[in-house]
Amino acid sequence: MEHINRIELQGHVGTVRANEASGKKVINFSLATEYFYKKEGAGVSETTWHNIVAWEGKDIHDMDKIAKGVPVYVCGRLRLNKYTNAEGIEKQVFEVQATKLRIVKEE
Repeated sequence: MEHINRIELQGHVGTVRANEASGKKVINFSLATEYFYKKEGAGVSETTWHNIVAWEGKDIHDMDKIAKGVPVYVCGRLRLNKYTNAEGIEKQVFEVQATKLRIVKEE
């Protein structure tokens, strides 16, 4: 049996944090995706926010151009990150570990 952990997203960037670790650039940013559907004949838009982590590398391009509002395509794997906050409460956050990152040209 083959195991698959792959996610593809396209949306607009929210907040961005850039850092450097072990000599490589890394950016953490939020990405808003929208899902449109009809409910009782009216159009409804549902926005979902995703946490993205992208390390500088082969298929990670234009990291310096990632800013709030920029449309991007992200391909990667879903990962569960566990940590303990300042109040001592254990938290769990799903994030996308990006393997491909591209800026999308809007028409």
